[in-house]
Amino acid sequence: MEGPVRELLRLPDFLRLWLVGAFANAMRWLELLVSGLFAYEATGSALAVTGVVAARQLPQLMFGAFAGAVSEAVNRKLIVMLALVVPATISTVLASLATMGRLELWQITLANLLSGTMWATEMSTRRRMVGEVAGSHRIVPAIALDSATNAATRMLGPLLGGLAFQWLGLKGAYTLTALVQFAGAFAMAGLLHPQVTRRLELRRIPQEIAEGLSFARNKRTILLVYGITIVTNAFAFSYSGLVAPLGLGAFQVSPALVGLLAAAEPIGSLLGGTLLAAGLMRMDSRLLFAGGAAFFMVGLIVTALSPSYWLALGVLILGGFGTAGFSNMQTTLMLTEAPPSMRSRLMGIVTVCIGTGPLGVLMAGGLAAELGPRHAVLLMASLGLAATGLLVIALGGRRP
Repeated sequence: MEGPVRELLRLPDFLRLWLVGAFANAMRWLELLVSGLFAYEATGSALAVTGVVAARQLPQLMFGAFAGAVSEAVNRKLIVMLALVVPATISTVLASLATMGRLELWQITLANLLSGTMWATEMSTRRRMVGEVAGSHRIVPAIALDSATNAATRMLGPLLGGLAFQWLGLKGAYTLTALVQFAGAFAMAGLLHPQVTRRLELRRIPQEIAEGLSFARNKRTILLVYGITIVTNAFAFSYSGLVAPLGLGAFQVSPALVGLLAAAEPIGSLLGGTLLAAGLMRMDSRLLFAGGAAFFMVGLIVTALSPSYWLALGVLILGGFGTAGFSNMQTTLMLTEAPPSMRSRLMGIVTVCIGTGPLGVLMAGGLAAELGPRHAVLLMASLGLAATGLLVIALGGRRP
């Protein structure tokens, strides 16, 4: 691991992109948990929590393909900077409202929607830039390192979110996220990333998206990535919207331990991603992608049936090894299967697939309102596991 990782970290632009992405993603996950905790304490409703969480993720479904097409023409460095400055400004407003005692749930929901719109550019801009800066011969370790770091941010973000909510309140939490994201935008200003741009023609964007879909239609591997990405985000990662109800309601633990529960799967994903970056986990990339998703869903089923908080925590950590394979191969397969002229468009469509997650979160919230959070997670993960098996049977054959 030290060889490829040290080589990558000696590249100033890669280092900058990597660090900015790490800190920004940590703040996004911090805000996601804080907003869910606030919603649950304000309403006591699992459905309200999932609505607030879904608002942050829904723009990926609505604008992901559009962002991918735009990033083929607009300077990607500028897009990443805006994706930091706009949410930082929104967090500043929320911190100010919290200081005055005037912060309400609808304002946080709207803020999540607006910040999530900027988050929708992540896959087709910053993550593509990571692969480009690393070079084609270093794509696999670069994406493995970035994915492992993303897992670390999904771990640290909720942990910090639970602690910040418990000790600093909403004012302190949103002040922290604003400062970090403004600092990230400042750091991005020094990035040197030459990019061949072309004139942005908004009227051609639907046609360009259609061209990307037409290309993908004949690529079984890309279709498999799209299909399993939809299933995993809609049926498996929907559990994230129920972390607060599970922790506070089902397991009856403190907000800090809720943050730890939210961090459990990312802890496992970080460990698994580290093994991948080191080259210690080697298997067929498509098997690692689909098998990792399935392993995570099995972990969710066991978690839902768990009689204790600590057992659920341990199982989710193990499940994170599955998401490491899933998330690493999701980007790697797209970068290796798609030609450079199509990458942003096709990765924008991946963002749309990821964006189906909020629909699953809302579905899980509705099920939780009727059946309770445990049964909601159990049903969603079981359906996702069955759908994953069907997709592998249909698309997991020999590549065209």
